[in-house]
Amino acid sequence: MNRTAELVVLAADDGTPVGTADKATVHSTSTPLHLAFSTHVYDDAGRILLTRRALSKRTWPGVWTNSFCGHPGPGEATEDAVARRADHELGLRLDLIELRLPDFRYRAVDASGVVENEICPVYTARAVSPVNPREDEVMQVQWADPLQLTAAVAAAPWAFSPWLTLQLPLLYPEWFPASA
Repeated sequence: MNRTAELVVLAADDGTPVGTADKATVHSTSTPLHLAFSTHVYDDAGRILLTRRALSKRTWPGVWTNSFCGHPGPGEATEDAVARRADHELGLRLDLIELRLPDFRYRAVDASGVVENEICPVYTARAVSPVNPREDEVMQVQWADPLQLTAAVAAAPWAFSPWLTLQLPLLYPEWFPASA
């Protein structure tokens, strides 16, 4: 069976697109800088949707993380990519999609040596349908109270994706005690 390549947008250090690459080949021990996004989804009760990455994921398999992440395709508006990826990974429809951290970027290396190297604006959104995760993307979901999530990340940051532990204090400084 032939697989249709999903392309990611490669980026210069200033964020300017400089080409594309097949997503299946881009994440390695020498991952080039590329465009991505990260999304935190809420319900009407103010809980945050956490997902546990499927064990088949190339990076951070089995790790708890924010609701979902993805990559905009060439020429695709990031907000459209957010909606597309919510549907693909979680069978989820969203509204109130809001760009919260336009300049977030990170580089992290997982235990297998695979590198994430992304310019990764962070969005929040509200769920307007039930969650129906794909098993090849997400092995578990949990709606979490924001303060309990903050405590869990502070107590065991290694149990969460590095991008989640970096994003939460930037998104919600009021949840994190000031440094002494």
